[in-house]
Amino acid sequence: MPVRTQRVITVVGCHAGGEVGNVVVGGVLPPPGATVFEQMQALRADDSLRRLLLREPRGSVAVHANLIVPSQRPDCDAGYIIMEPTEYPAMSGSTTMCVATVLLETGMVEMHEPETTLRLEAPAGVVEVRAVCRDGRCESVEITNVPCFADRIDAALEVEGLGTLTVDVAFGGMWYAIAGASALGFALEPSEARDLCIAGERIRLAAREQLPCVHPENADIAGVSIVQIAEPWQGVGAVSKNAVVIAPGRLDRSATGTGLSARMAALHVRGSLRVGDTMTHASVIGTRFDGRVVAEATIGGRPAIIPAIRGSAWITAITQVFVDPADPFPEGYLLSDTWPGTDTHT
Repeated sequence: MPVRTQRVITVVGCHAGGEVGNVVVGGVLPPPGATVFEQMQALRADDSLRRLLLREPRGSVAVHANLIVPSQRPDCDAGYIIMEPTEYPAMSGSTTMCVATVLLETGMVEMHEPETTLRLEAPAGVVEVRAVCRDGRCESVEITNVPCFADRIDAALEVEGLGTLTVDVAFGGMWYAIAGASALGFALEPSEARDLCIAGERIRLAAREQLPCVHPENADIAGVSIVQIAEPWQGVGAVSKNAVVIAPGRLDRSATGTGLSARMAALHVRGSLRVGDTMTHASVIGTRFDGRVVAEATIGGRPAIIPAIRGSAWITAITQVFVDPADPFPEGYLLSDTWPGTDTHT
């Protein structure tokens, strides 16, 4: 079949815990920059690739994409830039699992059985990956995250329609506002997904206005951009349910690696988790990520932890994305029926 196209982008479809984290492996040159964070800033300034891949008709609000780039660090195997529906986060646990799985299962990085270790440069910094491998497949991926820490514990937050809430603000690779499900009347069931998203977006907007936060080592990583609604912590080694709401108001399908990291950082400050302790987060669809506190650290003069998160990812497809020169939507469109709060189709 003849195809008329201005560009061809090769994408490996992948998900971790149900959350789509597709990986761009061909057709895009690395953006300029001496670090992956600088490359991310360059990609964000243009933004055409994210719009092309995530907006309809080629993508959707439930899709993330990751661009593989060479790392200029001699101690890293590769770098990657994370693209989400409304932002370029510094780190993402589920998409890192997807990136590592795609790198190894496609042969871009050599796989060793029964275990492969590699170092990847995310915009937030270097993360270490330990993949359990068998018969050419990554059975699980454990990521040792960047330092994570709590900024505020039990902060009062006025939220439209919800009243005064008590939230934690913590960095797990992204800035989180963590609210209690019980106080909001949620059981964290799939049937609550739309109401969870409405509440989560209200909390996010209020937290961005009332609870400013800035990473002590990178002032460009600032402001709450994601919300976790969590059931009461169930204890060391136990499973706790949570729901993470991603802007513009949709539910993360996975248990959310950065959310688990942020939760562990807040629990560590409270004295509930110590080095070596473990916990598991479950999503509303029942998928799980395991977490453990690897070590204590200090960042910007405040206590922090080095967390590890473990889950699995699955490759779903290999596709080529085309842009016909006559296509009226070369960078897609948005409609408010699927992109909440959006009033334009451009």
